[in-house]
Parts: sequence; structure tokens; C-alpha cells
Amino acid sequence: MTLLSEILSYNEDFVSQKKYEDFSTTKFPDKRLVILTCMDTRLVELLHKATNTKNGDVKIVKNAGAIVSHPFGSIMKSLLIAVYELQADEILVIGHHDCGMSAIESASMLEKIKQRGIDEKTLETIKYSGINLDEWFQGFDHVEESVEHSVKMIKQHPLLSNDIPVHGLVIDPETGKLDLVVDGYKN
Repeated sequence: MTLLSEILSYNEDFVSQKKYEDFSTTKFPDKRLVILTCMDTRLVELLHKATNTKNGDVKIVKNAGAIVSHPFGSIMKSLLIAVYELQADEILVIGHHDCGMSAIESASMLEKIKQRGIDEKTLETIKYSGINLDEWFQGFDHVEESVEHSVKMIKQHPLLSNDIPVHGLVIDPETGKLDLVVDGYKN
């Protein structure tokens, strides 16, 4: 049985037994909050427990490292939609210790891409299209600095209203302890 067939089989039972009723909510976050966090597997349930949130309380946007790398990319668009269309009044950026993005090196990443069959011609085409893959795949050295950078990118965005607090935190993926990096109420 493939992973996909396992998922589809489970889903069939989930729907037929109406287990979805336990998760009924609206598209609007009850706590009027949007969280940008990392896609790390350790945060799937821990983040909710550590922040006292549950299904329906918050909007969650995830990517590698909780990084806003482009002011007009999909992450920033999602945050703006959460604020203007889905009634979020505050933004939390939550990075975490022991993040895989702190260990990412572009040369290693590009080598792994080549090993999986992407040829040099494709990489050259991307390069000549103006994309610097060395920069694009670069990780960070300090999670606190990365969180500060993302908070700054969000807070200074020309389409984000000044009355939206943008906070920055770092979570310990083992204990759930949150450390404040940026208090958005003071900025």
C-alpha cells in the first residue's frame, strides 16, 4: 500500500464516520491572529499546545524557517489576506531553535538537486533568468536574527496598516518554551 492510498483509505473512514464534526469552525480566526512559523514536524501539535490555540483560533502560514524573503511573495500575500480578508488583528512570527534552515548551505542543496536528476542546463537557465540560487537557498546563522528580519519585512510592508502589531518569538521544539524576540506592542 502506498502512502497516498493509506491517506485516502483513512480519509474515507474519517468522512464516513463524521469525525470532521470535531473540527467544525469558520474561516475566521477566533483569536484574530495569524502565525507565521516553520514547517518543522515537531511544531505540528506542539505549537498549538505551547500557545494555547486550537483549531479555529488562528491562521497558520508555514514555510522553511518562518522566513519572509520577498516583500511581494506568497508568504507576505498570505499574511495580508489574513489581516484584510480574514479578520486577523495581530501577527506572530515564530521561529525555532535547532531549525534545519540554520544548517542549509546552498552548495550542498544544489548538489542534492543534481543528484535527483536536475541537470546543469536547467540550473544555468534559472541563473540566466536572474535567479541567484546560492542566495535563494541560503539559510541563517541565528534564529533570533532571522525572526527579527521577518518581523521587520512584515512591519515595514507598504500594504500593512501601522495598527497591526507584529511580534517575534522563538520556540524550543523540545519543550515548547517561547522566548520573546520582538514585542509588537512596543514598535
